[in-house]
Amino acid sequence: MAMFFKGDKVEVRSKEEGFLGSYYQAKILSPLNNNTLYRVQYKNLVEEEDQTRPLVEIVSADEVRPVPPPVTFTKATQVFHYLDSVDAFDNDGWWVGKITGRQGSKYWVYFETTRDEIAYPVSRLRHQLEWRDGHWITSNNTF
Repeated sequence: MAMFFKGDKVEVRSKEEGFLGSYYQAKILSPLNNNTLYRVQYKNLVEEEDQTRPLVEIVSADEVRPVPPPVTFTKATQVFHYLDSVDAFDNDGWWVGKITGRQGSKYWVYFETTRDEIAYPVSRLRHQLEWRDGHWITSNNTF
């Protein structure tokens, strides 16, 4: 498991029902309890009571991962194939889904957790990566 420090930019996996399979951008405010917990401030989520203030939460270390490497848009990175695993940016976070089709410049993405199928422009998609043993893993490559 990676260790994070104050100021590190991370993504936090939601374990809440209805949000499973989603990751939200945040920064570490402080490590707690010998790095088993982190106090984070979300980039796009706000407090329910005061929607002008960013949401701050304490999350367990197994919910936190580094921010994936940035996508450099080239013809190769803008191409997705049927059943490719992708992350789609929607509702303030990245959601894991599968490519089910293409219509013009948009790709259709199916989300198993919600059973929704939604079309997205390529600018809101990235190839899905998993953080395992200190490396980014796709179905075909290690980063």
